[in-house]
Amino acid sequence: MAWKRSRVQVPYGPQFIFTYMKKRVFIIHGWDGHPGESWFPWLKKELELKNYEVIIPQLPNPEEPRIKNWIEFLLTLSPHPDENTFFIGHSMGCQAIIRYLESLNNKVMIGGAVFVAGFLKRLSNLEDDDVVKSVAEEWLTTKIDFDKVRTHLNKSIAIFSDDDMYVPLDNQDLFRDELSSKIII
Repeated sequence: MAWKRSRVQVPYGPQFIFTYMKKRVFIIHGWDGHPGESWFPWLKKELELKNYEVIIPQLPNPEEPRIKNWIEFLLTLSPHPDENTFFIGHSMGCQAIIRYLESLNNKVMIGGAVFVAGFLKRLSNLEDDDVVKSVAEEWLTTKIDFDKVRTHLNKSIAIFSDDDMYVPLDNQDLFRDELSSKIII
């Protein structure tokens, strides 16, 4: 006997329960990032010890990230999220997660998200380069339907630093006010 979900057949039994019920965490890097940077490998190991399935993808063209490319990639990576799906984003990865959630079917609810050094209002100390300006402008001026995002987001936490040279603290306002994120500084 088989159980069918999303056109994938999985046999019943202990392996089915483990595979289907296991919580998945996607760690999404930021602008010019990669899966092996910073605290990602450490967090992956810690979460796997707690029996989470952890995926840290390499997003396309991280040196010149564009909304369309990143959201299409996330939709391919996680086409059927559910309450066992969690996201952790860093910097631009936070916006990518938010925009991914905005694009989901109305009946989808994920388990939650953690946003680390996310920006929705502004960035500071960027290079004076046409590509950098173009990328920043696209991500900062393309509207987000926060009402739609909230319909998919069960709970969230947004973490900021009071000495981040790129992400000013006032970015916390939209995470708190529009996404009801718990703020940690």
